[in-house]
Amino acid sequence: MKLVFKDIEKDGSGCIALIPEESEDMWHAYNLIAEGDSVTASTVRKVQTESSTGSSTSSRVRTTLTITVETIDFDTQACVLRLKGRNIVENQYVKMGAYHTLDLELNRKFVLKKLLWDSVALERVEMACDPAASADVAAVVMQEGLAHVCLITPSMTLVRSKIDITIPRKRKGFTQQHEKGLSKFYEAVMQGILRHIDFSVVKCIILASPGFVKDQFFDYMMQQAIKTDNKLLIDNKSKFLLVKASSGFKHSLKEVLQEPAVMAKISDTKAASEVKLLQNFYTMLQLEPAKAFYGKKHVERANEALAIEILMISDKLFRCQDIQTRKEYVALVDSARENGSDVRIFSSMHVSGEQLDQLTGIAAVLRFPMPELEDSDADNDSDSDSG
Repeated sequence: MKLVFKDIEKDGSGCIALIPEESEDMWHAYNLIAEGDSVTASTVRKVQTESSTGSSTSSRVRTTLTITVETIDFDTQACVLRLKGRNIVENQYVKMGAYHTLDLELNRKFVLKKLLWDSVALERVEMACDPAASADVAAVVMQEGLAHVCLITPSMTLVRSKIDITIPRKRKGFTQQHEKGLSKFYEAVMQGILRHIDFSVVKCIILASPGFVKDQFFDYMMQQAIKTDNKLLIDNKSKFLLVKASSGFKHSLKEVLQEPAVMAKISDTKAASEVKLLQNFYTMLQLEPAKAFYGKKHVERANEALAIEILMISDKLFRCQDIQTRKEYVALVDSARENGSDVRIFSSMHVSGEQLDQLTGIAAVLRFPMPELEDSDADNDSDSDSG
């Protein structure tokens, strides 16, 4: 997603212009646009014109309309987003208040205006516009003298840095120059990794090369890390995965990603980490039920007691039609973050999100047991049947 401009007032109202560049961006747009927002976009409208003789002809014209969104329809298979609403800006082809359906198109700008841009909506814009934020796999394809540092997001590969250094050839009796050149190259690649890879987000870093270049580089990097006491590299040593590649050019990444070892490691990224979190939650629910709760009421009370360690919430809850309900969920997320909880927003497009939706869409693992929450549940059950 490309951010064209962002104009938000102090009171939280304002508009943001975005250009969806790939089908995944339509999913982000679907999560951003709510009923009651106004959207300005280019659209095609069928216009009937009547001639002086009374005969009418219809033609299709492209025009820009602004509508107040009333219904939102997202086709998950085709990744098409349709917005239906009334026209609110004077237009030569469409009367004020007339209904129109806007189809958001790839590579066409749309402007979204909200009365309140809350933290969840702004975070969604940031996530959609900064692919590095969602890139949880990195890869370095290299050969002697050439390396590409890449980030792999769920939908694309970005080259963040290209390192191209000429290394003197090995000559009998003059191996020093070659060694020096290699060290300079390895150092540059190591700096590229440190500069462009966010170890807190990235789960797996693939080092790929023909021959032993990757192994020599990995040894060099770990020696340097121990020498300079670089905790970041030492702590993340297990994230590196060494595989064979045909060259140091970007196109050799395709074959690397198809390696079974890599496939297994990559599947353990964002979607898989969500599955893992849910598994941990279910385990906790069985073993220590006083530390695992789901449902808005219980989670809110646990948050008031500063007890939440991990808060899991489905993005489906932020798409509710009732603005007040959405506000309550946003406030809960903001408050939990301020209290130091790890907040994970699950995508309802993933299996894990679907599972979480079955658990009311909100669940929390607590730092300490709160048996009083279980007791309150039992009390409620005895008071009324709707517990």
